[in-house]
Amino acid sequence: MSYHHCVEAHPTPEALDQQKRNAATAALRWVRDGMILGLGSGSTAAHFVAALGMFLRSGDLAVRAVASSNNTEKLARAAGIPLLTPNRGQCVDLTVDGADEIAPDLSLLKGRGGALLREKVLARAARFFLVIVDSSKPVDRLGVGPLPVEVIPFALPWVWDRLEAMGARVSLRRQPGLLQQPFLTDQKNYILDCRFGIIENPSALDAGLRGIPGIVEHGLFLGCVGAALIGDALGVLLLRPDGVSERMDVASSR
Repeated sequence: MSYHHCVEAHPTPEALDQQKRNAATAALRWVRDGMILGLGSGSTAAHFVAALGMFLRSGDLAVRAVASSNNTEKLARAAGIPLLTPNRGQCVDLTVDGADEIAPDLSLLKGRGGALLREKVLARAARFFLVIVDSSKPVDRLGVGPLPVEVIPFALPWVWDRLEAMGARVSLRRQPGLLQQPFLTDQKNYILDCRFGIIENPSALDAGLRGIPGIVEHGLFLGCVGAALIGDALGVLLLRPDGVSERMDVASSR
């Protein structure tokens, strides 16, 4: 039975937002004094940044963090979280981030907020990568929605052709409200949203995309998740890559 059959079918936006908050709060259990944290981007990660800031203000622990986007950096500064710039020899103890889709093996599809490159850097740089999502994000197989692909502007036409040759329906992401302006990532690159349909072999697609010059990064996150916290109508479910799951008590997350 899939995860979808175990939770309410159509939660309201307000219910989903509470699920995000619950998962973000539960993630505080993984935070330890003195850690360097990687902070993800997106609405669920923003809840974690807010929860972490509140906890730091209680004075019970001290951490420093690296932000995965300009927006997250602003949120972290506002929350009073000390920020670091990347440096050689710097070890990220824990990265906490959301996802757009999460499969039963904890493979992810990310990047619909446009921060996929730095998000993947922090996911791979961390000793432990913890994913926090609401109940709308689990899928049986990745590819329900588009796969974001970050592309340098110079290479855009050739990359577009190659992606279509691989079977994708491709569209250039635009800035909200500015229909003629391409969306730019924090690195000033473009995003191509690619609909491959259900992805039967994510590893093969990952390898194929990596072979195309001009692609900076893509939104498949494979084999990097240490655990996932899914907020749902029942509270928070902890999932591990080996398939083990357990219910968490949200009220006692810290």
